[in-house]
Amino acid sequence: MLRKLAALALALAFTLPLQAATPVNVNTADAATIAKSLDGIGPAKAAAIVAWRDEHGPFKSADEVGQIKGIGASILERNRAAILLTGGEAKADDAPAKGKKAAKAKKKSSETEE
Repeated sequence: MLRKLAALALALAFTLPLQAATPVNVNTADAATIAKSLDGIGPAKAAAIVAWRDEHGPFKSADEVGQIKGIGASILERNRAAILLTGGEAKADDAPAKGKKAAKAKKKSSETEE
């Protein structure tokens, strides 16, 4: 019996790293991406992260994520290395916005050449 428990504990120890968080930019990612990327963060907490960001502006530190109801010290520490403030995953609608900016810049540059 003890041998089975030891084997089970060992098996669980090897599977825990597989549940590690995936790096994600909490300042640009949408709620679905945050929920998928961070360990212990489901759709409701991810939506709360986005709502906080919309209300207060971008997060300046990973510690600020801990201000969100339901995100305690243990969840924050488990995800600290994966909480990015710059770079990383971007929300789905970032690409069209960049395209519009590039098109405006190109148009402006062609107007000054004339």
